[in-house]
Amino acid sequence: MTDTPVADDARHAQKMAKKKAARDKIMASKEGEKGLVIVHTGPGKGKSSSGFGMILRCIAHEMPCAVVQFIKGAWQTGERTLIETHFADLCQFHAMGEGFTWETQDRARDIAMAEKGWAKAKELIRDPGIRMVLLDEINIALRYDYLDVNEVVRFLSEEKPPMTHVVLTGRNAKPELIELADLVTEMTLVKHPFRSGIKGQPGVEF
Repeated sequence: MTDTPVADDARHAQKMAKKKAARDKIMASKEGEKGLVIVHTGPGKGKSSSGFGMILRCIAHEMPCAVVQFIKGAWQTGERTLIETHFADLCQFHAMGEGFTWETQDRARDIAMAEKGWAKAKELIRDPGIRMVLLDEINIALRYDYLDVNEVVRFLSEEKPPMTHVVLTGRNAKPELIELADLVTEMTLVKHPFRSGIKGQPGVEF
């Protein structure tokens, strides 16, 4: 004999009530707050997009924030246009890069630009009035040793204000950075239209 829809609904409600009680018990034990070090890495798409999503959340909460772009500075992206046009009072935007390394083909210049970006990043992170700083594509600068990962880790460990969130994006995050971070997400690649001959498009890639 099969169960009636009423019996199914009652069983579902009972199951959800138990789940809610267990969830409420877990949440009751989570009271602490702190400024997080957040890393988005991996070969899949969405690392910068996720970081900018957090920046827009900060803007919505009227929390002062800032962006430092280490690689894509030569691009006029949708995120940059939106922030600079409508939210410049809440979010500082600093495009410090000149493009991907295979475009500049000048290691000394890439290092100089990365160091300039890191100097600006430290200035912003040290400012206790700024609640979140997004370091977009800094992991690429670290991967190519344009910046010293030990210096980045030391600074975040010792000088970041306690309630400031710092988000670091880019594939191939260094192990030292992953070890330091409070939250690490690895984007995995399943399919990408680029492999089918589709170029990067506004609203999707930039």
